[in-house]
Amino acid sequence: MTTRTFTIPTAEAMEEFGARLAAACAPGVRIHLSGELAAGKTTLARGYLRALGHAGAVKSPTFTLVESYTLASRSVHHFDLYRMAAGELEFIGIEDYFDADADCLIEWAERGAPLLPAPDLALHLAVVDGGREVRLESHGAIGDEIVSRLG
Repeated sequence: MTTRTFTIPTAEAMEEFGARLAAACAPGVRIHLSGELAAGKTTLARGYLRALGHAGAVKSPTFTLVESYTLASRSVHHFDLYRMAAGELEFIGIEDYFDADADCLIEWAERGAPLLPAPDLALHLAVVDGGREVRLESHGAIGDEIVSRLG
């Protein structure tokens, strides 16, 4: 497991970090996002999606559970499991979202254990001194490659 920590001073910088993350990922990546409320998970996802060509709004899927985006280069499924119990994932057909060409960004992934596939990369976001801190943990070769690309 490779770890790396980034200091993110503003919301704009978090979106830029999300864009850098998207550029470092090949299609089909699985990313778990954890952290307290308002730590920047959805802001990071917004930057990720915009970097891949999504021009519309990116909202937290807290109430819809998943927002799917079909983009030119790949599909992205953005989940928010904050309001879910692990057993409920089967009801939304969670396994159908994980295919080789679709990126999955999963907020509050810890609430989906053990039904979720293992991540390639886990991001832990925290509020620190008015900014944010993002700690990346790779889980295997794909995650190691992403961390190395981010420098």
